[in-house]
Amino acid sequence: MNIEDRDYVDAKEETPIKQINDALRACEFGRFNIQLLLTTLTGFIAGVAVSNTTSYLLPSAECDLNMSLLQKGFLNAAPYSGMLFSSIVAGFLTDTFGRKIFIHTGYGGIFIFTVIGGSSQNYEVLVTAKFFEGMLFAASFSACVTYTAEFCHNGIRDRVLMVQSSFIGVAQVVIALLSWGILKQEWTYSLFNGYFVLNTWNFYILIMSLWSLSGFLLYLFLPESPKYLVMQKRYSEARKILIRIYKTNTGNPAEMYPFKDIWKNQSKVGNKTNAIPEKKSALSHQIVEGLHNIKPMFHKPLVMYLAMICTMNFITMALYNVVRLWFPQVSTVVEHYTSTRNEDLCVMLDAYAKDEKLKVYNVTTEECIPNKSGDETYTNSLIIGCVCLLSMIVSSILVNKVGKKVLIISAGVICCCSTLGIRFANSKTIVVVLFALDTSVSQAIMALNQAIIVETFPTTTRTLGVSMIMMVGRIGTLVGNVTFPILLNMSCEIPFYTMFGFMICVLILAFFLPTKKKN
Repeated sequence: MNIEDRDYVDAKEETPIKQINDALRACEFGRFNIQLLLTTLTGFIAGVAVSNTTSYLLPSAECDLNMSLLQKGFLNAAPYSGMLFSSIVAGFLTDTFGRKIFIHTGYGGIFIFTVIGGSSQNYEVLVTAKFFEGMLFAASFSACVTYTAEFCHNGIRDRVLMVQSSFIGVAQVVIALLSWGILKQEWTYSLFNGYFVLNTWNFYILIMSLWSLSGFLLYLFLPESPKYLVMQKRYSEARKILIRIYKTNTGNPAEMYPFKDIWKNQSKVGNKTNAIPEKKSALSHQIVEGLHNIKPMFHKPLVMYLAMICTMNFITMALYNVVRLWFPQVSTVVEHYTSTRNEDLCVMLDAYAKDEKLKVYNVTTEECIPNKSGDETYTNSLIIGCVCLLSMIVSSILVNKVGKKVLIISAGVICCCSTLGIRFANSKTIVVVLFALDTSVSQAIMALNQAIIVETFPTTTRTLGVSMIMMVGRIGTLVGNVTFPILLNMSCEIPFYTMFGFMICVLILAFFLPTKKKN
């Protein structure tokens, strides 16, 4: 046995994928992983801003863009339309062509279309820009999650992914703070004799575009996933990246790395030219293998579980995103409503819907004065963001003690009660409490739905199962955000009673969920 074989004697008979796990373990956790997580945080904020910024700018931009309630619904739904367009193929293409190309294309494209949206002078340009932002976000987000996981060995992967999941809650709080600081200002900049005007909401979108630009730039300093390179048999490139991670994390020279000579005896496929035949072979193999793996999903009991969880996720994700994305607008209505009587929320929303109709049809004779969000709306949004973080922490603690099924049933009861209670809420405090409960608990149900798919489905169909329930959930978000303003225009009671009825369906379906892991 020669010296280089002794450097990785325990791994020499293992597959390259198992070897890379041992090689990453030898790299330890250090500065490289922290840099990766901070870059991921920036990317997550940029991604969450794609949908969250829309809900904050609605009150500020409603007069400049002459938006009706239905148009506001379409604007909220536009990013999710784009996500549907790309999410179906994004995962497959990411596995075929690499992680970084989709991360760079995604965040770079988000930046370009966010700048276009921030410069928009009419509704059509803004909603089109939001559509493409959503499309690019879906492509970059799946690559981003996979990319982070592939730099972690088995011992730390779960903890790192839990930290990464919490970035969504952090992003919601950061965006609420920035929205508060920017949209409260009165900024106007005019060019070309008033033909091109930038208002506060334009500057808001342009400033938020810096997150995607930062994500694009920060990912330039990170290498391609070594696991992806090994899958493509580009061993030389993967070895150099592992050595770089080791040196960054430990501060030791490359000569001290136990795996410095790993894969040197493998066939020389260290460049892209040699790897092209392998890629073509892998592509055809993935198609055949993927079609073969789909078959068990359409046989009992998996097809029944998939149908149930897709239905539950369609309803739950629709409720979550309707309540979350419309809260700033609803809170603004409550904040500006004046009455000597103690009216419930539906009286306020019905009065607002009536004013909206007047604004749309009388815009030529009356000056449109928007009801901009005040301090209360942004404070309440911060509260909701923090409650969502808290609910994920509590759920992660309880799930192993009471089980996923019991937790979903309990959360479903809370969600039904809070959804129905919103219709009768007659104070600002109660409105915030019920919206926070609805948002946080429905978010927990979505996470538990994904966990049940992972636990119930075999390894060969897990990723496809998760992708399907997320795709169906995004369709629910699209449908919910379009129908909510239509129903609200009819009467305030209708959308809340409708959501309550659908959540009853989720609660019923939860009783039929599997309780034992399927092998």
